[in-house]
Amino acid sequence: MSTTGQHQDSDALQRFLRPWTRPARRDFLFRNANIIDPVLGEVRALQTVHVSDGIIQAVYATAEEPARDHGDVVMVDAMGRYLCPGLIDCHVHLSATPGTETLATAFTMPEDVVKFRQPFVCRQVLERGFTAVRDCGGTTYALKEAVEEGVFPGPRMFLAGRALSQTGGHADFRGVHNHECCGGAVTGLGRIVNGVPECLKYAREELRGGADFIKIMAGGGNTQFTADEIQAIAAVASSYQTYVTAHAYTPAAIRHAVDNGARAIEHGNLLDADTARYMAEHGTFLTPTLVAYAELAANRVPGYLSSTLAAKNARVLQSGLHALTLARDAGVTLCYGTDLPGAFGVAQAGEFALRAQVLSAAECLRCATVNAAQLLMQADLLGQIRPGFAADLLVLAANPLEDILVLDDPEKNMLLVMKDGRVEVSRWSSVAEEAVVRPGMIA
Repeated sequence: MSTTGQHQDSDALQRFLRPWTRPARRDFLFRNANIIDPVLGEVRALQTVHVSDGIIQAVYATAEEPARDHGDVVMVDAMGRYLCPGLIDCHVHLSATPGTETLATAFTMPEDVVKFRQPFVCRQVLERGFTAVRDCGGTTYALKEAVEEGVFPGPRMFLAGRALSQTGGHADFRGVHNHECCGGAVTGLGRIVNGVPECLKYAREELRGGADFIKIMAGGGNTQFTADEIQAIAAVASSYQTYVTAHAYTPAAIRHAVDNGARAIEHGNLLDADTARYMAEHGTFLTPTLVAYAELAANRVPGYLSSTLAAKNARVLQSGLHALTLARDAGVTLCYGTDLPGAFGVAQAGEFALRAQVLSAAECLRCATVNAAQLLMQADLLGQIRPGFAADLLVLAANPLEDILVLDDPEKNMLLVMKDGRVEVSRWSSVAEEAVVRPGMIA
């Protein structure tokens, strides 16, 4: 049997075993498109972008387009609209699905309930233009696998698995009267570990189970984990060619994490100028999540936060923009994050408006594209519209470099969302969405 015949038989077998397997990707040629370059903060006018097999194959001026047989290529005249790299949210919790009325229950829903709701959440993420997300605790590899296989649409996922927390740490959700625990116990988005042996064991367990990086709870209101514990976790991550990120707010917690091997910091709202410079010197990434505090402070759902959490939320909200300014001025690489629980995910693009108070539009966009790609260790694949990069892109009606808030109104400004060379979302009559499983035509 020929190699071609063997390949066809293999494809048929895979479609039989996995009947949700999607049809082969179509080739696209976007012509007369204004390309957003987040690196330079510039627009390249009237370009042609050739997409094939999920990859951007070529980019050139439309006026210089070579003569060719386009065959079955889908021709799209962008007519001066803007092609922007797909957005990347570096701090989500896809396991905190809508349907709960308090923050406490958002992270402790039964796993079966979570899994049946996650396909809805994944679709919503794509509709807002986020073609990749970094899940910082709670989501299992099964969700990522289902999306990659085409069971249902969703963003690219980079997972922490369960966030590691010490007893009494930020992911220990037990009540004060609950003293039952054991090493490695799962509590919602986290896993409780104590001592170097447990830190080693369960960091390895998360990576064995499909985690792309390790998340630790290095600070709640106090510094958490010992230096030896963090170093042990960081050593495991390094042996798997990945990294540790740390939930930390205070300068003490941030320095403690960075000193002992953390490559990135989540939140960082209480950052001071010296610690910002310290982070920059160590090449530490920072992912602020300002929109989470703003949304929770708006009191959309009365009683969603306890009085204690409401007071804490007010404090970190007030300091968040100042910390962002300090980090930017110090040269810290900033990434886009939201950390929105449950139904609050509807405000996922609202982080842009908050950051725009202190950052330029180009800086805001870099946070959600090229900077985020660097943090994900995908700088040669994601975050730009260049040959060899993944075909994760948006077609926009307006220029986000002139007004970043166009990204916060996708129903008005986002005509199309392409991920991995597939049209996952279309509000544009010129281009149809691709069905998850293409139905046959009757007549």
